[in-house]
Amino acid sequence: MMRSETPSTMRTSVLVRAGELTVENRPVPAPQADQVIVRVNAVGICGSDVHYFHEGRIGDFIVEAPLVLGHEAGGVIVAVGEDVEASRIGERISIEPQRPCRRCAFCRSGRYNLCERIEFYATPPIDGAFAEYVAIQQDFAHAVPDSVSDEAAALMEPLSVAIAAIQKAGVRPGGRVLITGAGPIGIVTAQTARAFGATEVVISDPMAERRDVALRFGATDAVDPAAGPLGSGYDAFIDASGSPVAVRQGISALKSGGVAVLVGMGADEIALPVSTIQNRELVVTGIFRYANTWPTAIALVDAGAVDLDALVTGSFGLAEVREALDSASHPSTLKSIVRPDREFSER
Repeated sequence: MMRSETPSTMRTSVLVRAGELTVENRPVPAPQADQVIVRVNAVGICGSDVHYFHEGRIGDFIVEAPLVLGHEAGGVIVAVGEDVEASRIGERISIEPQRPCRRCAFCRSGRYNLCERIEFYATPPIDGAFAEYVAIQQDFAHAVPDSVSDEAAALMEPLSVAIAAIQKAGVRPGGRVLITGAGPIGIVTAQTARAFGATEVVISDPMAERRDVALRFGATDAVDPAAGPLGSGYDAFIDASGSPVAVRQGISALKSGGVAVLVGMGADEIALPVSTIQNRELVVTGIFRYANTWPTAIALVDAGAVDLDALVTGSFGLAEVREALDSASHPSTLKSIVRPDREFSER
């Protein structure tokens, strides 16, 4: 192992159980042969972090032991395993926060996000990135250019969700796209749709404040779903709300042959307009995280086609993770960032 000067212990925010966080000193991880150790510069707050904090579970994933949250992360490589070039020390990177098995049929076909043995940051029992240092496989530590800020390096993760959704929806130049939900994922998806060439991007949200934000981030129109139909004839519909009503409205607004992609986490089961799906030959699908998206994400940000820095609405120290999680419920919040190297917030 080769490393720059690093301490033997680090500060870590730990979810002890639902609703209870503490800051602990833990050993700095040592890299396996194919891993790098990253000094974490920024971590974004995700809805899944908030859900684990309040509920202690998401579906079948249950917090049964203390867990480190946070999976949207970027930083600097400070140590490398024996199979990694020492020249990578000092490299600024964005973390793709997962570890597939690399041997199953899904991994070998490139769909490693569907690997049944995948390990994912901040998904029980795998610890995440609300810590000063983390380990990740070297090829999932993606180098970023100097044009990419620490915050944007962390937010490549939600951008990757948007890219996966846009690719699954088959968005092409000149396309018409409907997005329901103007939260962080909806906003990033609107930007991504425009970057992929969509000329009409309509976003629906019941909150006027979020509709206004959507218009600043790539949406060509923002509508109130309570005010009437969401339009019709869309090539693609992407739900970023998890609302059963929104899903049904969006599917009904597709043109024949259109594609609906369900991204938002909501009810486990909802009623769908089956006759509409059949008669229009619609495709209704979902996405589970992402695969092979980081190069595209980095290129879009580097080119200025997607603005991640403008999404940041708050910055918090590692001891303020509770406040950062609570901030996610505020209508004015897009992305709160945890900076492990800072003691106090800069809100």
